[in-house]
Amino acid sequence: MSLERGISRHAEGSCLVRFGATEVLCMASLEDRVPNWLRGQGRGWVTAEYGMLPRATHERMRREASSGKQGGRTLEIQRLIGRGLRAVVDLEALGERQITVDCDVLSADGGTRTAAITGAWVALRDCLSWMERRSMIGPNVMKDHVAAVSCGIHDGTAVLDLDYAEDSQAGTDANFVITGSGALCEVQATAEGATFSEEELLELLKLARHGVRKLVDLQKMAIG
Repeated sequence: MSLERGISRHAEGSCLVRFGATEVLCMASLEDRVPNWLRGQGRGWVTAEYGMLPRATHERMRREASSGKQGGRTLEIQRLIGRGLRAVVDLEALGERQITVDCDVLSADGGTRTAAITGAWVALRDCLSWMERRSMIGPNVMKDHVAAVSCGIHDGTAVLDLDYAEDSQAGTDANFVITGSGALCEVQATAEGATFSEEELLELLKLARHGVRKLVDLQKMAIG
C-alpha cells in the first residue's frame, strides 16, 4: 500500500493511492461557491466524483460520457466517498466554499471504492492545508482521519482487502468506512452466495478495524 502526494501540479490537493494492483488518482479542487440549495447558510460542502479509465480492467470499458449518463454503480460510489469525507470535516468552518475530490481509477483489482476514500482523505487534507496557509480558513477544519477497507468471506475464511479474484468468488462482501478514532461512517455488507451470521459480521468488522488502523498510520506518514 502506498500514498503519494502532490501528483497534480494544478489541484489544491492530490494523491495517488495504491492497494496492490489497484491504483486510484485523487485530486481535490476548491471552488468559491456552494450548491444552490446551500447558498446563504454559512457552511461549505465536500463532494466527490468517481470514474474508471476504459482500460482500468482486463477488457476495455466504454466511457460513461459516451452514453450520456453515469451508471448506478458510479453514482453509489461517489456518494459513498462524499459521505465519508464530510463525516470528518467541519463544514461551517469551511465557509461557503465547495471542495470536489475527483477519484479516477487507473487500475482495478478489487477495492477501488475503499482505496478512493483512503486516498481522497489525503488529497482533501492537503487542499485544506493549502487554504489554511492562505488564511482562508482556521486550523482544525479536518476533524479526524477517515479510511476504508474491504472484507469478505472467501472459502469460509474471513479475508481483508480482497483482490478481484477473491471478491468475485466471495460468499460475503463488505466495505467498512471508519474514522481514525474508530467511529463507523458506513458499513456495506452483502451476501453474494450464502447468508452470513452476526458472528461472521463481527469478525469482518474486527478485520476492518485492524486494516483501517494501518491505513490511518499510512496517512499520518504521508502527511508527516
